[in-house]
Amino acid sequence: MSTPPAPGGLDDGPLYLDYNATTPVDPRVTEAMLPYLSHWFGNPSSGHGYAEEPRRALGEAREQTAVLIGATPAEIVFTGSGSEADQLAVRGAALARGRRRPHVITQVTEHPAVLETCRALERLHGVRVTYLPVDADGLVTPAALADALEEDTVLVSVMAANNETGALQPVGELAALARRRGALFHCDAAQAAGKIPLDVGTLGVDLLTVVGHKMYAPKGAAALYVRSGVELEPVAYGGGQERGLRAGTESVALAVALGSAAQLATDALARGEGRRLAGLRDDLHTRLARGLPGRVRLNGPAEGSARLPNTLNVSIDGARGHELLAALPRLAASTGSACHSGRHTPSPVLAATGLGPQRALGALRLSLGRWTTAEDTRSAAELLITAAGTSTEREGSAT
Repeated sequence: MSTPPAPGGLDDGPLYLDYNATTPVDPRVTEAMLPYLSHWFGNPSSGHGYAEEPRRALGEAREQTAVLIGATPAEIVFTGSGSEADQLAVRGAALARGRRRPHVITQVTEHPAVLETCRALERLHGVRVTYLPVDADGLVTPAALADALEEDTVLVSVMAANNETGALQPVGELAALARRRGALFHCDAAQAAGKIPLDVGTLGVDLLTVVGHKMYAPKGAAALYVRSGVELEPVAYGGGQERGLRAGTESVALAVALGSAAQLATDALARGEGRRLAGLRDDLHTRLARGLPGRVRLNGPAEGSARLPNTLNVSIDGARGHELLAALPRLAASTGSACHSGRHTPSPVLAATGLGPQRALGALRLSLGRWTTAEDTRSAAELLITAAGTSTEREGSAT
């Protein structure tokens, strides 16, 4: 199945290289979900004819989502966001095990949805949490996890891929260590699902988060894989929907959108979309390095296969990421820095890998996607090379 024309929003705005922040909704996903907004309005839990088609569609969406990650449909729990799925996994596992002071392990560059849930568990429930360091590539070492595991460790939560650098964690090794010690393993795969092949059985994980708006579905559509037999404390209590783990009448339209996006991602992976994006990513890197000799520093693992195929994070000596983007309204990309009262602070992710403030403040995250073309990466390289040269000239004249 060929890729359809780009959504209209991409035609009207700047060159979009921020797919890790959010993806445009694929027109095929919009088409799939529309009937469940306009016609098939019934509650899938009802017992009359208006429920039949919504119930069927909900089941199909569950199956499509399961296929993407090698699960069974019964193991898919629909949620309203990746943050909710992460909370259900982390809080749910910690509170369901019945330990007086359970121990949870995560790592310092996790998504805030995991980190803040862990801090809330510490504050409100007396849960003990260990935050593992990462190495210079942003990776957790199996040895560090092995040393941190305790008799009362109930959960380890480590993401599949970092949203800033694209670094791929050794999830299979980490999950095997955790499960040998009787702990559950949760993997936030928000950035990885649909970009690289994932199989929950091969990885050996018990819980895995999938997020729709990272793979061309609307915001508000997400899911948590919960391995059969794993018990969790619910986040939302009520009528028993979603195996009793997430009460509330399901949004059939959003579930259909997630399922449709998952099927499209499965098909795209089979066609080699990852290889296409990796080629564009590496071409963009090469163009920047040639145009700014000696100034472009890669952040994250040097080996391309150890990063998401669509993600390039670089720092440019003599330039700050936020200033480059401010000078380039024609380019939509990200930095990892945060702005507080007019002052920019380095990305915590890059700081955790040992990068100094100047290099961290110079970082740019350029993330590619379904509608990125070779012409786009050439244009982006030209814009950045020009802006970085101007930035250096400006700094030189100021000194």
